[in-house]
Amino acid sequence: MAAVNNMEPASPERAKARRRRDPAATREAILAAAMTVLASDGRDALSLTKVAQLAGVNRGTAYQHFNTREDLVKATVAWVSERLADTVFGAPDDSGLVPDATQRPVYEAITGLVDFAVENPGLGRIWLFEVLASEDPGEDVFFKRFERSTRELADSEFGAEGIDAEALSVMMLGGYFLWPLWVRAGARTKKEREAMAQRMRREVLRLSLHGILRAERFPHLQKLLDELGP
Repeated sequence: MAAVNNMEPASPERAKARRRRDPAATREAILAAAMTVLASDGRDALSLTKVAQLAGVNRGTAYQHFNTREDLVKATVAWVSERLADTVFGAPDDSGLVPDATQRPVYEAITGLVDFAVENPGLGRIWLFEVLASEDPGEDVFFKRFERSTRELADSEFGAEGIDAEALSVMMLGGYFLWPLWVRAGARTKKEREAMAQRMRREVLRLSLHGILRAERFPHLQKLLDELGP
């Protein structure tokens, strides 16, 4: 899955033009800029002044949308979470329905999430650390979508018995979003990063096939796992 380029903040000229037409677009520009700062420099570097400059709006406009720095942090994490959910699981259709987990090819879903996490380590770091620091992590939009997806598989004819969907979701998401930080620390070249992403895909497939799914229903996945090697 490609990096989320549509999350990048707009240029100052585009942001100013949007502000004249649409306050909602201004809010989006501010949130995109805040995401960029959080991803690159962390929470301590975030300020409404810095974010306003990056978004191409004046500080007063930023304060009209967010009263405090903490308001901006919370709104940004929620914004990132919604986009993670839509990117990884698919956006709701016109009726508000979202794709069913049992209808998605297993390895395609694994590959999409691993590749997304490796290509967007800043987003994963924002999501993981900020949500864990929140008062009720289980209410996060992305976590709820992930847990629901896990529960749908567990409750279907394809799932193994006795799965604790919440515990499994926490374990899996921790791995998905901590691994890219390990990759960035230990892999300097694009080729090395791809090799480490492939290791993660293979291991998640193995865990899924022999812990989440009824392996006998997926002989093609066992064949793929054997082809991917140890």
